[in-house]
Amino acid sequence: MDEGDQLAPLCFVLMPFGKKMDAGGRVTNFDSVYTKIIAPAVERAGLEPIRADEEKIGGTIHKPMFERLMLCHYAVADITGANPNVFYELGIRHAMRPRSTVIVFGEGTVLPFDIALVRGLAYKTDGAGEPVDAELTLDQITKQLIAARGNPHDDSPIFQLVEGVPRWEVEHAKTDIFRQAVDYSKRYKDRLRAAVRDGPEAVEKIAGESALANLLEVESGVVVDLFLSLRDVKAHAAMIDLYHRMPLPLQRAKMMREQLGFALNREGRFAEAEKILREVIAEFGPSSETNGLLGRMYKDRWDLAKREGLPEARALLKNAIDTYLAGFEADWRDAYPGINAVTLMEMMPKPDPRQAEILPVVRYSVSRKASKTPDYWDHATLLELAVLARDGDDADERLGDALAVARASWELETTARNLSLIREMREGRSEETAWIKPIEDMLNERASRLAGGKT
Repeated sequence: MDEGDQLAPLCFVLMPFGKKMDAGGRVTNFDSVYTKIIAPAVERAGLEPIRADEEKIGGTIHKPMFERLMLCHYAVADITGANPNVFYELGIRHAMRPRSTVIVFGEGTVLPFDIALVRGLAYKTDGAGEPVDAELTLDQITKQLIAARGNPHDDSPIFQLVEGVPRWEVEHAKTDIFRQAVDYSKRYKDRLRAAVRDGPEAVEKIAGESALANLLEVESGVVVDLFLSLRDVKAHAAMIDLYHRMPLPLQRAKMMREQLGFALNREGRFAEAEKILREVIAEFGPSSETNGLLGRMYKDRWDLAKREGLPEARALLKNAIDTYLAGFEADWRDAYPGINAVTLMEMMPKPDPRQAEILPVVRYSVSRKASKTPDYWDHATLLELAVLARDGDDADERLGDALAVARASWELETTARNLSLIREMREGRSEETAWIKPIEDMLNERASRLAGGKT
C-alpha cells in the first residue's frame, strides 16, 4: 500500500449529543460544536474523528466505549456542562493513555476541578449555544493535535504527577481488528442515513440482511442506529422484532426499553407497553422522557375509550395526567410532560384544581428555553398555555410568534387540534369560547398554505 493510501489515525471525541443546558441555564449545541469546531480540527491534523455513540443510550454499553478510549491514539474531550459520562470516560483515558488527549470547554463553564495541568481550550458560543469565532479554537485544537503527533509529551495528570506508572502498548493485531470494526460501523451508518430518506422498506431490508442475523456478533452502535432508524420511518413492528434479537445487555439499556415501550404503544399493544415503561420507572425513577412515553400511552388509550364511550375513559385520563405530572416534577426544565398534564386537566368534567398551580410553572419553564433557543414548539406551547389561562391578548401575541417560525403543516394542525379540544370541552361546560375559534382558523389556514407549497 502506498503512503498516500494509509488510513488516518483515529481520534476519539468524548462529548454529549444535541442541545444541553447546564446548571446555570447556559445552552450548548454540542452537535454544532462537533461539526463546526472539533471534527474539522481533527481532520486538519490528519486524523479521523469518531464520536462516542454510546452516550445516545445513556452510556450503558461499555465495551465499544472502552475499546475507543484504550485503542484510539488521539482523543478530544469536551467537558462543558460537567457531563458525568464525559468525565468518567476522560478519567479512563487519563489512566490508560499518558498523552495525546485534548480538552475543550465552552467559555464561562464552571469546572469542578483544576484543569491547569491539562491545558483546556475554551470556545465561545452565542445565546442559542451555537459556536462563534470557531476558527480560532479550531486552529488551537489542530495545533495541539499536530504537536501530539510530532513530539508527544504526557498530558495525563496521572502520568505527569506519579512516577513509575506502567505504560502499555497494544498489540498491532488488536488495533487492526478495532479499525476494521470502526470502518464497518461507519459504512452501516452511511447506508442507514440513505435508507431513512428512502423509507421503511429500505431500512427493513437492511435489518433483514444475513450479516445482521446474529446481533451478538454486530457492534452495538450499528444495532442502536438500526433500531432508531426503524423508529424514524415508523416501522414499529420491525423495531419490536429487532429488540427481541438484541444481546441482553443492550436490551437492558434504559433508552432501548423506552423505545420498545414507544413501539409497542404505536402497535396498540398497550398492556405490554405499560409493563415495560413502568419497569423502567421502578428501576431508574421518574423522568420527563419515560413518563412522557407512558403518559402518551394512557392518553392514546383514553382517546380510544372516549370515542367508544367506554366507562374506563375517565380513569385513563387521570392516569395520563398523573403520569405526565410526575415526569414534569422530575425535571422542571422539560416542559413537554408539563404542557400535556395541564392540557389534559382541562379535559376533566371539571378542570383539575392543580392546573392553576402548575400552569405558571410550565409557562416559566417554556419561557426560559424560548429566551435562548426558541423553536416552533416553544411558541406553540406558550400559545396553548395562554388559551388555557384564558388570556386572549397573550394568545394573539403567541400566535404571531408561532406563525412566524412554522415550517410544516402538521405542526400547525397539531396545535389547532389541541386548541379545538380545549374549546369543545369549555363549550360543553357553557363557557365563552368564541375568541378561540379564530386562532384555530388562522393555524389551519396557514397549514393549508404550507401544505400547498405557499408561504
